[in-house]
Amino acid sequence: MSALTALLVFLASAIVPSGSAREPETTQQQVDLIELNHFVDSDGREVFQQVIFYDWSKASRRFHVRAWRLIKAPDQLPIRQFSPPMYHCSWYEDRVKRKVNAPTMRETWSQQDPERVNRKFLPEDQRVPLWPPAVAAKNDGPGHEESASRTQ
Repeated sequence: MSALTALLVFLASAIVPSGSAREPETTQQQVDLIELNHFVDSDGREVFQQVIFYDWSKASRRFHVRAWRLIKAPDQLPIRQFSPPMYHCSWYEDRVKRKVNAPTMRETWSQQDPERVNRKFLPEDQRVPLWPPAVAAKNDGPGHEESASRTQ
């Protein structure tokens, strides 16, 4: 092999990374409902958008919040998938791609925060975590960084 060919092979291998070295770790969860909530002020202006992840409680006959997340970029909005039919949200956190799937999605506009209202039915400390404690422990769980900045 000529020196020029060897150099080209070396450069090509340095430029084109192998698939496994570049792919982030992905973790997925399934919930019963994803809600895209637009929180609006008294003048109807949007204050923030959030996604809220729910599971159905047969005992309470209502949806219980598992987790929530502020929408920080348009690519975090729920996406409808047709085959198989479902909705999903995804985002990156600590070099891990997180993806939440649900068979149903609803979009709401409100002046009350639905996640906070749901605490009356199921306190935060009784929620089923969206991610296992080992995954969530790095950040104290979903929604931790947003809680201080969200309107009460």
